[in-house]
Amino acid sequence: MRPNKPKKEETSVVIYGKHPVLEKLASDPSRIEKILIKDTLDRELMAEVKLLASNAGVEFVMTTERTLREIANGGTHQGLAARITAVPYIELADWLVSVKEIENPAVVILDELEDPQNVGAIIRSAVAAGIHGIIIPKHRQAPLSGAAYKSSAGTIDKIPLIRVTNINDSIRILKDNKFWVVGLDGSAKESIWTQDLDMPICFIVGSEGDGMRLKTGELCDFLVRIPMANNVESLNASVSAALVMYEWKRRIQPKPKKK
Repeated sequence: MRPNKPKKEETSVVIYGKHPVLEKLASDPSRIEKILIKDTLDRELMAEVKLLASNAGVEFVMTTERTLREIANGGTHQGLAARITAVPYIELADWLVSVKEIENPAVVILDELEDPQNVGAIIRSAVAAGIHGIIIPKHRQAPLSGAAYKSSAGTIDKIPLIRVTNINDSIRILKDNKFWVVGLDGSAKESIWTQDLDMPICFIVGSEGDGMRLKTGELCDFLVRIPMANNVESLNASVSAALVMYEWKRRIQPKPKKK
């Protein structure tokens, strides 16, 4: 039997929706290869997109509802789509150098999430919470597709994204660099509310169905759960991640001096 050929590296991705397209036009138009505009789009919005594209030297074409629906794979395109160059990842070693002067940096590892909308939502919450980076495995991971961009509300390019081949090796590297590793586990004894977070920290968010892989969990310094009432078993992966990141944010906020 012939071995499967390795997948070709994606060089571009299609994003869709009003906010992602306008955000990309405003923040980084050099990465836009082409914008597609629905021929019956609201005139005011159409004029705005055409003007921004023209000023940035970005090509735009008119197209139909059917074409946009196919491009967005049934997602809510709002009459706009754009083909952009693929997201630029950075190396873990370079990221570690970039956070060297930060007292207690925080990074989130996505452990083989399957839903691109969850990936986008987690990135959006990470940006809002001030997390310093996201580690994404190269294999068995939902891609940074148009659905992820839409769910992130245009924030994917606002945080360092570190892509790695092996998550467990990356955890070991982080620990060698004095990071403490906290895994989200619904059956953990320790609550996120009582866990010490005042240190260089790495949060691990497991996949939607199975959570963290066993070997990854064994590498964690701490396992924490989110306290829940009324016998609720678990929360969506992106909701869980957001709660943990905002608990971290709440703790590290400078406290006002007492008068």
